Amino acid sequence: MVVLGIDPGSLNTGYGVIRHDSQGFSVQVCGVIKLHSGKSHPDRIGQIYQELEQVIVDFKPERVALETAFLSRNVQSALKLGQVRGAVIALAMNSRLSLREYAPREVKSAITGRGAASKDQVAFMVARMLGLAEPPKPYDVTDALGIALCDLLRGDSREPSSPAGKRRKGGASWSQFVNASPGMVIR
Repeated sequence: MVVLGIDPGSLNTGYGVIRHDSQGFSVQVCGVIKLHSGKSHPDRIGQIYQELEQVIVDFKPERVALETAFLSRNVQSALKLGQVRGAVIALAMNSRLSLREYAPREVKSAITGRGAASKDQVAFMVARMLGLAEPPKPYDVTDALGIALCDLLRGDSREPSSPAGKRRKGGASWSQFVNASPGMVIR
């Protein structure tokens, strides 16, 4: 199984491709798409789409794991992040890849055993789990690798979003969703 993990951001978008096979986990590629703040937001979104599309072409992941949005007091930042996430979702669907989303607390819990772990703790455990001498820098990269690891560790226990052209049938109630996804609920 090969998973592309993405930590979306309007200025820095981290990504990491992890392969999991009988030999364990291995990093295929990881990095950060650094965007110039002087570029227009549509240009930045286009750059993210194009660079991640090339990662998909080069490394052929079977699915994409994406961090969900967090609540922000800055409405403009939240809107920009939502637009970046939308571009990533469109890319996954256009590439016919299934997409799974994980809340930051769920990723931290899967990697460190604690949903309130610090970025240093996540980076340390990601490096350890992947057999890396040093955690990759910046945190956007270790976060993306953590998201991919979280997806691989969760296995098929989570229902993926359908790729383009396929629709899921049925609809669970909000209470079923809340019970099944406690890490995605803000209290």
